[in-house]
Amino acid sequence: MKTYDIALIPGDGIGKDVTESAWQVMRAAAKRGGFALDGKRFPWSCAYYLETGAMMPPDGIETLRKFDAIYLGAVGWPAEVPDSVSLHGLLLPIRKGFTQYANIRPHRLLPGVQGPLRSDGFDILCIRENTEGEYSGAGGRVHSGTANEVAIETAIFTRAGVERIMRFGFEQARARRNKLASVTKSNAQKHSMVFWDEVTREIAKDYPDVEVSHYHIDAMAARMVLAPESLDVIVASNLFGDILTDIGAAIQGGLGYAASANINPDRSAPSMFEPVHGSAPDIAHLGVANPIAAIWSGAMMLEHLGERHAAAEVMSAIESITAQGIGTIAGKDRTETITRAVLAALN
Repeated sequence: MKTYDIALIPGDGIGKDVTESAWQVMRAAAKRGGFALDGKRFPWSCAYYLETGAMMPPDGIETLRKFDAIYLGAVGWPAEVPDSVSLHGLLLPIRKGFTQYANIRPHRLLPGVQGPLRSDGFDILCIRENTEGEYSGAGGRVHSGTANEVAIETAIFTRAGVERIMRFGFEQARARRNKLASVTKSNAQKHSMVFWDEVTREIAKDYPDVEVSHYHIDAMAARMVLAPESLDVIVASNLFGDILTDIGAAIQGGLGYAASANINPDRSAPSMFEPVHGSAPDIAHLGVANPIAAIWSGAMMLEHLGERHAAAEVMSAIESITAQGIGTIAGKDRTETITRAVLAALN
């Protein structure tokens, strides 16, 4: 029997609950599919930081390298640890350390879920550059605490980085509806974003079958609200992709349905899968977190591992229960109730 080794990082808050839910579903799908998932849990979190002074140990990246995939629940507890510390101490080092340069987030309405828009026939795949750009971490502060204090944050765009994310986006568009929208702000950012546009046009020559559109970030934000059905694959920089995918989550009914994958496309290192709703300290330990985004992320992990049939069965189970009204209203159904329903639909 094929066995996949999975690193589980439940993290903080509701991350622990939804990770347990997703893990139950993934293992059930594996059993049905004739393969096995062997999970090892790591306590890396804000609580771990408060105990040790670090979000993960110095050899954390090398420890994770041997796994077939990483599953992350949620990271963050801002009342105890600043988000800038937790993010740069765990999530970003994993993304960069394993060259997970493609962040993939699907946005569509599940059956039975009521979104805030008049339109409901959209199916958008947002692809966010995940390792450089505005989140490179280059910069610093001088004259701290004085009236002359200066803070500099430098966005770094490399030709290799832009080329690879654009090629990845074009390949995804080819596998879907052959439409790609590239998002920049090149009218205002005349160096980095004009560079992005130029590279996109060069790469587009290799994909004559894909219809390419160019949008400024503000125009794309409006289009996702006013005409989401007109969009297929969206490719954007780290910051712009982060913003647009929050809009995507909103129009698909909320963060409880927002799944994601951090992909290393050449598979030279493990990829990481996570719901993007965060740790939600306000509802942690109440047992009411919606695990659907976490389970959907688990399905994306199964697909990445090559278990496409199992992934499709998980998604079918999710769609079956939402069509019955389970997990479609925030706070109505408990985490355990939704999980049991998915398991029942799966089996």
